[in-house]
Amino acid sequence: MAISRDLLDILACPKCKGVIHLTDAGDGLVCDACRLRYPIREDIPIMLIDEAETIG
Repeated sequence: MAISRDLLDILACPKCKGVIHLTDAGDGLVCDACRLRYPIREDIPIMLIDEAETIG
């Protein structure tokens, strides 16, 4: 089951409170401002700064 559009509309980056978007592969959420990728595991977004990966 994919993440619903309603959930994506209310989620924000926990670090800067900015806009996030789904990766093309659908396996994470990206904050372009912070350059962080938050993983999605078992259809649950892991919105913890410590779990985020820096993107280049």
